Amino acid sequence: TSIMEIQIVDAKSKNKICLLERVPTSASIEVVKELFNKKFPKYYPSRQSLRVEPRGKSLKDSDLLSKCSLGKDNTLYFKDLGTQLGWSTVFYCEYAGPLFIYLLFYFRLPFIYGEKHAFTSSNHQVVHIAAACHTFHYLKRVLETKFVHRFSHGTMPIRNLFKNCSYYWTFAAWPSYFINHPLYMPASFGDVQIYTGLVIFILCELGNYSIHVALRNLRPEGSKERKIPFPSSNPFTGMFNLVSCPNYTYEVGGWLAFAVMVQCLPSMLFATVGFIQMSVWALGKHCAYKREFSNYPRNRKAIVPFVL
Repeated sequence: TSIMEIQIVDAKSKNKICLLERVPTSASIEVVKELFNKKFPKYYPSRQSLRVEPRGKSLKDSDLLSKCSLGKDNTLYFKDLGTQLGWSTVFYCEYAGPLFIYLLFYFRLPFIYGEKHAFTSSNHQVVHIAAACHTFHYLKRVLETKFVHRFSHGTMPIRNLFKNCSYYWTFAAWPSYFINHPLYMPASFGDVQIYTGLVIFILCELGNYSIHVALRNLRPEGSKERKIPFPSSNPFTGMFNLVSCPNYTYEVGGWLAFAVMVQCLPSMLFATVGFIQMSVWALGKHCAYKREFSNYPRNRKAIVPFVL
């Protein structure tokens, strides 16, 4: 096996950081990161971004040096991605927050609605149904993080944790304040609106869980292998015939149904903002599927059947 020297240069300052000697030409970027980490223990592999160009795209760990266009100096440009957190830790923080924050308003703690209404209970059944639905959703997400999800990316920058938690925690507190408020009034169309929303919410939650399980079964444990997802015997997975990311479809559908059930503007705003963000993610994944698989079904949309 041929060997080579790899020059590591700071992507921002263009200053030379180090020279990695006796690196096999058959080595992967993952091996290069490990060698760099031995010289600089602070920069563990998931914290490193290695590129062929200073502002280029980060190379994948599986990319081989022999396939990279390193130029005559065999240079790789390094960028520090910052302190990293495991995705499971991120998800626990994102989902545990709303799980408890919503209930602070539901139980009407004294500092929220005042001593007069402290620990009182709403007379409207929909308020209790909404609390059960919200709690079920985030408890489900926490348990899925523990027992279902397999992450293709091991970590994310810690700075993103604060942004993500701010989003989830704020949109738990804001709707909850109004839904559990002593002056809250139920939906305009009464039980028909409430129970229609509830049924759709439950169906979407089951659909979302079914898709997460299907995606988990698609990737063997410890593998980063990617396959085209197709429907299984579970009828909820039939949505794969229509969209590339049915987990997002069900997620948006569930929160829209929740907003209809409680008839609360902040809940509708949460569903709308969530739809916009998940549409961006879905379009990205949809395009990635089409680039990676030449036989990818052409009739699928990204998130909204027949539309988007």
